[in-house]
Amino acid sequence: MLDNRKKEILQAIVEEYIETAEPVSSKAICEKRGIDYSSATIRNDMAELEKIGLLDKPHTSSGRVPSAKGYRYYVDELLNYNDISIQEIKYIQGQLETKINQIEDLTKIATSTLSEITHYTSVGIGPKAESQDIEEIKFVLLGSRLLMAVILTENGLIKETIIKFDEDITAEQVDTLTYLFNNKLKGRPLAQIDKPMEEYMHSEMDNIIKVVKPVIEQITKVINEDVPVYMQGADKSFELPEFKSLDIAKNFVNILDTDKTKQMIEILNSSDNQDEINVYIGDENVDEALKDFSVITFKHKEKGKDLGTIAIIGPTRMDYSKVISAMKYISKKLDENNKLQEKDNKQLEEPKE
Repeated sequence: MLDNRKKEILQAIVEEYIETAEPVSSKAICEKRGIDYSSATIRNDMAELEKIGLLDKPHTSSGRVPSAKGYRYYVDELLNYNDISIQEIKYIQGQLETKINQIEDLTKIATSTLSEITHYTSVGIGPKAESQDIEEIKFVLLGSRLLMAVILTENGLIKETIIKFDEDITAEQVDTLTYLFNNKLKGRPLAQIDKPMEEYMHSEMDNIIKVVKPVIEQITKVINEDVPVYMQGADKSFELPEFKSLDIAKNFVNILDTDKTKQMIEILNSSDNQDEINVYIGDENVDEALKDFSVITFKHKEKGKDLGTIAIIGPTRMDYSKVISAMKYISKKLDENNKLQEKDNKQLEEPKE
């Protein structure tokens, strides 16, 4: 446990290093951070902080830099969660007030907004399709052997797919499909469109099974397809001093490679059962490629349902205070928007006198 003076000195070193990317000396702390202790006292405490692993001393420099352990202590114990300006608050408000047609739009806008505020690379994925409850399934006959299925979830997620048949299908068969699928599945998770559904159809409608089977196969395929990954601000990261290292720059490019979206989805989903905001610093990341980086994930949920995940990826010398403050404010605004939307929906559903 650190005493208050050591906490103050550690916080000053972390924040000065985040700002300058240069090793921090006792003189810099006195002059720039306004800490009212003598240089000798600060140097002694810096040596103690180094001894317990919270600071590192690069090369022969007299200054210190935070270690991964030091960043972790800073995030857990010293962070300021209100580190966004009035202008940034207004910007977030303006962006999140944009008309949202689908839940994917919300993830894209929040991802872009977070990157603009923090100047780091942000990555987002929408909610897992199979966890969403079905609001309605529509079937549209596009030709004698071509059918379009449109699946709408209660949270605004839309899945579309085209099904081709070997035999002609009729409008009457499409009407029957619409009735059966909605009667069986409305209000249930998308994951229930599987083999048991086909077995149900077998027992209910033997004469329509040739139509039902390819529909189920195609709907299951589109539900289980890869989740789209949204990325913003990757170019900004290469302006940071850390990316002068060729190895770090190469690692970063590989992480964000569009051909490795499955890897990115795994990273963003790694905090499924944890807190709303999670911070992974250096070696705390499961993926070896992220050992030189910090990842902060933000999972947006409503009534326990997954509405998408956004992450900031940057060097361990990250402005944690700014990033987490922005995430918390975005989370607050999203919750407010959800409550307003629920209120509007209830008013629309109420019968008019």
